[in-house]
Amino acid sequence: MSLTNRYDFALLFEVKDGNPNGDPDAGNLPRLDAETGHGLVTDVCLKRKVRNFVGIAKAEQPPYEIYVKEKAILNNQHKRAYIGIGKEELLNGDDKKRKGGNAVDEARAWMCRNFYDVRTFGAVMALGVNCGQVRGPVQFTFARSVDPIISQEHSITRMAVATEAEAEKQGGDNRTMGRKHTVPYGLYVVHGFISSFLAKQTGFSEDDLELLWQALAQMFEHDRSAARGEMNTRGLYVFKHDSELGNAPAHSLFDRIKVQRKDGVEVARSFQDYNVTVNDQNLPSGVTLLNKVA
Repeated sequence: MSLTNRYDFALLFEVKDGNPNGDPDAGNLPRLDAETGHGLVTDVCLKRKVRNFVGIAKAEQPPYEIYVKEKAILNNQHKRAYIGIGKEELLNGDDKKRKGGNAVDEARAWMCRNFYDVRTFGAVMALGVNCGQVRGPVQFTFARSVDPIISQEHSITRMAVATEAEAEKQGGDNRTMGRKHTVPYGLYVVHGFISSFLAKQTGFSEDDLELLWQALAQMFEHDRSAARGEMNTRGLYVFKHDSELGNAPAHSLFDRIKVQRKDGVEVARSFQDYNVTVNDQNLPSGVTLLNKVA
């Protein structure tokens, strides 16, 4: 069933003694706003976690396959689309034919039907085998921490070496030193938007929407690693509009969610150090607030 409502949502999640999103351009330090010191997590990082959760929950079976995944060869998926629509002869022609010709729209629709992340987040698929471009109905902002964060650096030791030559070089001392970076505690907020108009173009359905809410609530439970420490979803607040165009600006709805450190707490080290207040009184006509995390 196609969406007939616009949605705006705010997701609260925490990290404790972990690195929620390392910056490869800064030695994998936790990402932050250099001017304010607030922590950042990219939209790409969060979409990755949604993809991973859906892949686990639905066993990567159509219509819930994942297009952008580790070690995926994207053009091979595009070839499947042309075979799926019965136009495999276009894969063996000259450059003009390989680009798809009039079959691109059919191939794009096939990709949307089979891949959850394509019809959810969109994708640029105009590669060697052309399946066009999809603008996804679901979009995230960067997540930003409520307070400035600090990055702690830890020396770590591996009591083993990779090769015999390395062991001889170290004279029998098998210790290998390394470093890791963690955020002692950070509470992050990310905003998201869902367009019913784009959902109709990609086939993003009510069932897909429910799966998205489930993924946002549980994605950290299946993404544990030593590097990421302890990460948890702490709140998912969904504003549902009766109108497809929307009944209120998104920013005015997000302003109703206030996250502040409790009085007397100088340095937050847990979710209990914050007060989260949600003003659900006198909501704009046609807007309903849904709390998706108990």
